[in-house]
Amino acid sequence: MSTVQLNQPVAEFTCSTTNNEAMTLSSLKGKNIVIYFYPKDNTPGCTQEGQDFRDLYAEFQRANTEIFGLSRDSIRVHNGFKAKYNFPFELISDHDESLCKLFDVIKLKKLYGKEYMGIERSTFLINAEGVLVNEWRKVKVKEHVAEVLAAVKGL
Repeated sequence: MSTVQLNQPVAEFTCSTTNNEAMTLSSLKGKNIVIYFYPKDNTPGCTQEGQDFRDLYAEFQRANTEIFGLSRDSIRVHNGFKAKYNFPFELISDHDESLCKLFDVIKLKKLYGKEYMGIERSTFLINAEGVLVNEWRKVKVKEHVAEVLAAVKGL
């Protein structure tokens, strides 16, 4: 499976979400989709990003947009994270990194002098026709969600 390209249709995929269902891209046809990739549940930046999406969730919904957060954490860990912060949207577990690879977000990272492969904080906007219309890579959390909402409202 090749990686997604801007202004091209996103290939069909199936994933596991916190509602214990398999979600497919095609099941969301007719809605805009925001998928934000983050490194790990219950870490400061990831928590803040989730809270920012939560706080603007009603505005995304009014703009016909579904939000999904994605990391490699398990569904069990995601369920706790979602409940703890009252996220109204589903979290996707990508334990096999298939979506991470599709969206090309696994990058070499450094922490305390150690190198490892991890998720680069990134957000993708897919329009109601299933076309990738915007992407944000190397995301800085502050003001990011407001920027994504502005892009959604511009569709």
